[in-house]
Amino acid sequence: MTPDRMARDLALLDALDSLPREEFEGTAWRIVREGRDPLQGSPSGARWDPGTFDVLYAALERDGALSEIHFHLSRQPVFPSNTRFFLVEMLVRVRHVLRLPDMAALEKFGIDRVRFPELQYARSQEIGDGAQFLGFSGLIVPSARWGGLNLVLFTDQLSPDALSIQSKK
Repeated sequence: MTPDRMARDLALLDALDSLPREEFEGTAWRIVREGRDPLQGSPSGARWDPGTFDVLYAALERDGALSEIHFHLSRQPVFPSNTRFFLVEMLVRVRHVLRLPDMAALEKFGIDRVRFPELQYARSQEIGDGAQFLGFSGLIVPSARWGGLNLVLFTDQLSPDALSIQSKK
């Protein structure tokens, strides 16, 4: 254990490990900055990862991806006007996804429904870290910005052919 790494919650690991590992094959959407590989993840330290492994965030609906990027760009002191972004439609084929499809499922793991839209990530990062540690390839979870679902992929758990670009606009 590294000095800045807390021990994992064993009860959380047991609860996550008891859930089914599902296959997911379908379309997902994300918006990327010009020059960035749309199929590359990063250790962002965002809602579902503590920043210790690479994650690729996407939405299962086009409007979900647009809502997510709008939220993040609107938090900038000045809305970037010269940066170009692309909407990417990906075909995703993964095994071992953990599906927590609604707030009721998240509440069972200690996520507060009322505070979920806030930038309070401690518990959701523990869930993502635990799922990645247990070998899940990703999560299907509610979006905090849109009424749909997000797909969070742990890139170290993906096969080389798990992702492909359908379109880039």
